[in-house]
Amino acid sequence: MMAMTLLHLFIVSIIQGITEFLPISSSAHLILLPHLAGITDQGQMIDVSVHMGTLAAVIIFFWTEAKQALVGLAQVMRGQLFSRESHLALALIIATIPAVLFGLVLKMTGISDQMRDSVALIGATMAGFGVLLWWVDTRAPAVAHSNDWTLRQAMILGLWQAVALIPGTSRSGITITGARQMGYTRESAARISMLMSIPIIIAAGALEAIDVLPSATVDQWKEAGIATLFAGASAFVALGLMMWLLKSVSFTPYVIYRVILGLGLIAWAYI
Repeated sequence: MMAMTLLHLFIVSIIQGITEFLPISSSAHLILLPHLAGITDQGQMIDVSVHMGTLAAVIIFFWTEAKQALVGLAQVMRGQLFSRESHLALALIIATIPAVLFGLVLKMTGISDQMRDSVALIGATMAGFGVLLWWVDTRAPAVAHSNDWTLRQAMILGLWQAVALIPGTSRSGITITGARQMGYTRESAARISMLMSIPIIIAAGALEAIDVLPSATVDQWKEAGIATLFAGASAFVALGLMMWLLKSVSFTPYVIYRVILGLGLIAWAYI
């Protein structure tokens, strides 16, 4: 494997790992990387790999809740619907449905590819939804905790999550915004958002894997393994740092970054 290939894999994996769970849009950074750095697009195989790395990171970091959801899923399949575990599993399933349906529509119509090519759109969503996060976060009460999550709220947050299919929105950013608007504390909003990422990453990864795995070469599998490790390690560190900072810091630093980058991208698109 060439050194430049290793460097490319490292850059893509670290960007994905760091930005996947921070409210600054991982998809926007991965889409923009080829435009800004002048390198070839990493391709779907690497996209699948880095998502699997971040999936492993969030499951390990939130292992207690992830295990509860898995136990709950088994209970739901047996018709046991009233335990704490089955409630969590049902909430995650309900929260995932809108994004899956919306994603299928965008993919079948080709709109998703068109949006990925619009730097101006990415800039506008980066800045606009960043300001929305700041506005909600500075005004909403902080009285609810993650254990208070209802199925109705799961459906509403699922609709918020579906909006994240617009590049630059940030899945974590928009779901945290929705949870804060419901009155969840910053830490609880982030925790709910991270748990919601597990089924959506699985769904998105499976959809991409169907297209790329049957034709994958040995070299691609090697690159995929490296990308998975890099992305997983960086995502775990980023998760720990964000959850620690949320005990004393608001989302404002992320908002400032989003607005600066978003306005810069808009200017770059039209100059």
